[in-house]
Amino acid sequence: MAEGARIAKYSCTKRHVWRDSWYFSRMAMPDLNLLVTLDVLLQEGSVVGAAKRLQLSASAMSRALARLREETGDPLLVRAGRGLVPTPRALELRDRVRQVVGEAEAVLRPAMKFDLATLERSFTIRSSEGFVETFGPALLARIAAEAPGVRLWFVPKPDKDSTPLREGTVDLETGTIGKAMGPEVRTQGLFRDRFVGIVRKGHPLSRGRVTPQRYAAGTHVLISRRGLEMGAVDAALQTLGLMRRGAVTVGGFAPAIALAGESDLIATVPEQHTRRLWHGLHRFALPMPVPAFTISLFWHPRMDADPAHRWLRKLMVDVCAVGRS
Repeated sequence: MAEGARIAKYSCTKRHVWRDSWYFSRMAMPDLNLLVTLDVLLQEGSVVGAAKRLQLSASAMSRALARLREETGDPLLVRAGRGLVPTPRALELRDRVRQVVGEAEAVLRPAMKFDLATLERSFTIRSSEGFVETFGPALLARIAAEAPGVRLWFVPKPDKDSTPLREGTVDLETGTIGKAMGPEVRTQGLFRDRFVGIVRKGHPLSRGRVTPQRYAAGTHVLISRRGLEMGAVDAALQTLGLMRRGAVTVGGFAPAIALAGESDLIATVPEQHTRRLWHGLHRFALPMPVPAFTISLFWHPRMDADPAHRWLRKLMVDVCAVGRS
């Protein structure tokens, strides 16, 4: 074979190899736009709702769902009555897809110069009652001085589930670490706290030495947000062969303190966390050893590098450090 023919054959073969490699790589690459569609579908749980958010027709969204089912090999959303419910595979994918889409949006978002004086942004913070009353005024004062365009939205915290952080409906959360907290959630301690007893002024426990027997013999207002009335205080009493008697159970610290302030009931609450709530009432240290605990700040890792979020986290740490001193 002539030298020219050999070169031509080699070049042709090389072009075919390159073309075939490109073709198969294109065939193997998934349509990443489907991730956005899947994210919205899993958030909405509805073809119609997802279509409205993405400004598509319902038929186009149905076709997209069909493609997603083909790609994942799972029905993802199945009919249950009039609505759709996610399959176990969809529940497994939901948080991962939300994180991937959120990170992709952050990558593609234009970098902007961070200027606190002109920052216009709202942050949602989930916390138990007492935190806003105790630390909110100082936090808002700092924000007004540094970033007057920032607005806070405090929402109640009925449980320790980290789903709102993962889904992005909550920016920050305060509280103690619980079993329901996702392993990926970032944590930073704010302050150490302990349980104390709160009674009205003139209450029998406001005079003389408070012993475990005197404390247990009183009538208590119990606090339970999750239907459980036994906690660390009751465990400490049990080791002494004692038990406190509850006259009423409430769902938070604020109503417990309010009832104690207007009756002979005893409220047992976190000292620092609720300081503004029990101001003006009599406070006493518990007469038996109960473990102290840490109030922490929680956020999702996708917000780690966000400069405004990082600023607010530092501000909350600073305010809590000053507030507890």
